[in-house]
Amino acid sequence: MARKIQEVMTRDVEVINPNDTLREAAEKMRSLNVGPLPVCDGQRVLGMITDRDIVVRAIALGRDPNTTQVADAMSPGIEYCFDDDDVDDVLERMRDKQIRRVIVVDRNKKLVGIVAIGDLSGEVSEHKVGEALEGISEPSSPNI
Repeated sequence: MARKIQEVMTRDVEVINPNDTLREAAEKMRSLNVGPLPVCDGQRVLGMITDRDIVVRAIALGRDPNTTQVADAMSPGIEYCFDDDDVDDVLERMRDKQIRRVIVVDRNKKLVGIVAIGDLSGEVSEHKVGEALEGISEPSSPNI
């Protein structure tokens, strides 16, 4: 029987509000030792902010992290999966979309966790994980 994402995901995910500043997001990332944070307005997931988003979409453009809001640098419209999705199906989507982590929601679209490629490594064959990592790691076209 196929394993479900709810069996391997990380629960109790820390989130950030879209009105918080980038400095607050960076501090939260530092204290939690993470690179991404889901951006939520209450229970509703609006997007994701990463340490890379902060650097590329704000700092590199000269924006002040003390006043720039998370909403101004986050990635909206992120990929998500349901907690009852099969591990193999989510791994395949991660490969196809070239992403290393996916937000997990319940059927009411309430945030319940996050799953990373590393969470899946012990759940499926090494071959499948290797294929997914190869797909995720393919270079994308630069934004010019």
